[in-house]
Amino acid sequence: MARPLRLEFPGAVYHITARGDRQEPIVEDDDDRLSFIDLLGKEVSQQGWVLYAFCLMHNHYHLLLETPEPNLVRGMRRLNGVYTQRFNRRHRRVGHVLQGRYKSILIDKDTWLRELCRYIVLNPVRAHLVRDPGQWLWSSYGPTAGLAGCPPWLAAQAVLALFGDTPGRARAAYRRFVAHGIDAPSPWPELKGQIFLGDDKFLAAMTRRTKGINPRAVPRAQLQPLRPSASVIIRAVAHAHNVSPARVLDRSNPEAFKHAVYLLRRIGNLSLSETAARADVSIGRISQIQSELEAAQPDARLTAALSYL
Repeated sequence: MARPLRLEFPGAVYHITARGDRQEPIVEDDDDRLSFIDLLGKEVSQQGWVLYAFCLMHNHYHLLLETPEPNLVRGMRRLNGVYTQRFNRRHRRVGHVLQGRYKSILIDKDTWLRELCRYIVLNPVRAHLVRDPGQWLWSSYGPTAGLAGCPPWLAAQAVLALFGDTPGRARAAYRRFVAHGIDAPSPWPELKGQIFLGDDKFLAAMTRRTKGINPRAVPRAQLQPLRPSASVIIRAVAHAHNVSPARVLDRSNPEAFKHAVYLLRRIGNLSLSETAARADVSIGRISQIQSELEAAQPDARLTAALSYL
């Protein structure tokens, strides 16, 4: 089975999530919560990480951190391993506490840092555990908002610097920003290649970093984060067929329609259901078009469309 890509480099910023085995709780009481946060603080300090935000929920946790050194795997292995040992020893259990490997998403700091700082601390509110993020004691919101003491290993000042020049104004702006985020859309539809969140420049940089990695070791999509979007593919087909983009998927030009469907699957990596929904045909018809074009001789207009991508 392919393993998730662990791309490490100095200055990388990650959103980390780890969940309980079989969705079971990873904490039973406040002593467990204090134990986890104690270990988190020690590991952040040990590894020299910059921890921007965290939230400990009942059956999972979120971290937003930067690694000045390429040491994510080393630190996460120890954090999760030592916590599992403590939890099992305290509760007289054996076996896994956390489900498989933690999930790490590489973040474009310039574009997404603020939004993910907000997203993480709003988890208890979205889960209807509290009405206000300040009521949840097990996240970075209180220390960052000035509602609780700030541990030395939490980069609250770095977060507040994104919101203002003076502590009072920055905290007020941060609290307003978080409060306005409860109805904000999730960032995850913007995820590319399963583990990259950023603009095209960031994705191009991540693509360069994945070169030379054995493609058998990780899912192919994680090695090719910079794929053309559906709209770019449609424009390329429109150009090759000399029609407007709006006409490509309306089936008035059958060849353009087939080429668009084929490229949405093969180049855009859309699923069968996504492609069928865009083309307003059945999944079976999408598969039929794929098979038909793969068996046919190369088409000059399909080749032309590919040259634009």
